[in-house]
Amino acid sequence: MAYLGNAPARSFISFERQVFTIVNSQTAYTLSHSVTNENDIRLVVNNVVQEPGSGKAYTASGTTLTLSAALTNGTDEMYCVFLGRAVGTVNAPAGSVSTSQLAGDAVTEAKIADGAVESEHLNNNVISGQTALASEPADTDEFLVSDAGTLKRIDYSLIKGGGATELLHTATGSNVSSIDINGYFTSDYDHYKLIYSVYAATSNTDTMVRIMEGGSVITASNYWFAGQAWYYDGSTSQASQAVGFNTNYIGISSTDGTADSRYPTTGEIILSNPLSTSHITSLTTNSIGYNSVSPPTAIRTWNYAGAYNNPGTATSGISFGYMGGNIHGTIRLYGMKNS
Repeated sequence: MAYLGNAPARSFISFERQVFTIVNSQTAYTLSHSVTNENDIRLVVNNVVQEPGSGKAYTASGTTLTLSAALTNGTDEMYCVFLGRAVGTVNAPAGSVSTSQLAGDAVTEAKIADGAVESEHLNNNVISGQTALASEPADTDEFLVSDAGTLKRIDYSLIKGGGATELLHTATGSNVSSIDINGYFTSDYDHYKLIYSVYAATSNTDTMVRIMEGGSVITASNYWFAGQAWYYDGSTSQASQAVGFNTNYIGISSTDGTADSRYPTTGEIILSNPLSTSHITSLTTNSIGYNSVSPPTAIRTWNYAGAYNNPGTATSGISFGYMGGNIHGTIRLYGMKNS
């Protein structure tokens, strides 16, 4: 006769019986075969069939038989008859399911316990917040954004701030012949701003700048400049001027006063077209300084314009110094965005 399902292991089979050794005060015993629940066995104590189920005489699961009350060794007897073996496809043994038994995308979100996925289970390209960033992101660091409901990643370079200007470099010097900023001009900018705070090693000398080409300071007589100054000591005010044509420097302040670090000359320069080969490099500057007495007794202001007259040549940097002696100070270079 034909049948459905798996072929039986034997043509004839009888129910298997297990006799237990009673242990005083013990309610849990080990079955010789795994069962699904207590209904898979008939339990007999002292030749009396026991009622299965929670709150009854016994329960069973896997290979554990649990009695509702302990028996006494030497007085009580107990055995069970296996009415049916637990089928492996009903409850898979612990640790028996591997990746090959799972269908693709079979595990849904509902089957993953809250808090069960930790950082060691995440790839390093997953944005998880597990690790803190202690400095400004690199331009290629990525953020997640929702673009009309679609989650996308975006580089930091595309969203970082900075306004119209961006700090490119800071140069400092202490009692040196010059403070140079070289190699920071790029095609990203046509105009640059330099913020400076400097003072001379000796009093009563002129502050100057020179252009650099290929990393070298140009001392040829290719510079033009013109400037005006205003002096005031609390009672007397006077104007003066300083000019240079085909000189070997551009003046940005004249008779710059004290060599006192508490009273530096401070100002800003707008530098235009340093990389252009079709325009000459030009600059304008405004600054404040003091007279040569220490401490000073008068304040000065300067407004200068200058140019490096060498058409067709791109410049690589700018050099700050004094006509008479060394320089101290700090200079910051900012790029002014073209758009």
